[in-house]
Amino acid sequence: MTILLADPIVRAVRVLDNGDPLVPLDFAPGVLVREGLARRLDVARALLPSGVDLRVIEGHRTTADQNAIIERYTDELRALHPAADEVEISRLSSRFVAPLDVAPHVAGAAVDLTLVTSSGAELWMGTAVDATPEESDGRCFFAAEVDDEAQYNRAVLATVLGDAGLVNYPTEWWHWSYGDRYWALLSGADHALYGPVEVPEWARV
Repeated sequence: MTILLADPIVRAVRVLDNGDPLVPLDFAPGVLVREGLARRLDVARALLPSGVDLRVIEGHRTTADQNAIIERYTDELRALHPAADEVEISRLSSRFVAPLDVAPHVAGAAVDLTLVTSSGAELWMGTAVDATPEESDGRCFFAAEVDDEAQYNRAVLATVLGDAGLVNYPTEWWHWSYGDRYWALLSGADHALYGPVEVPEWARV
């Protein structure tokens, strides 16, 4: 059974932030992540087959950006499920976007990413990055039934990122994290390493 980010068991994981700073990814202009995650992404890149690389689309998000995504998707869900109460809407929403208090992106602990060729062409993963469960008919779930090409590429992604110490949020094949509460729960760590963090002055526009 998939554990969603809104589950109380995730919120129950304690956070002892180790103070790793947000750093820019040298291969993904404009993307900031915690230093420990950046090191592990370098490890994952080195494990990829020749001619394949990671494309990181998003890392750290501000509180405002996370709230905007939550509000937009929640409005879509209310329109799609007019009979659902707010508890059910919150559960449905957390399949695709994390509640603010446990959001890995706000902690700088998560990346949304895919695989690309050496020329920059994205490999087929079964859906576009950020395709909602409704848009993709559930194929955004990592273990969903997809064609052989997408299944193989997802397996490559999972192998290198898993070997580098990241965990996947199983409702989004593209979302991987390290150091957040969800990572701690799935990896058996005693606590999360990263809580919410602000963008440093030098990185602000």
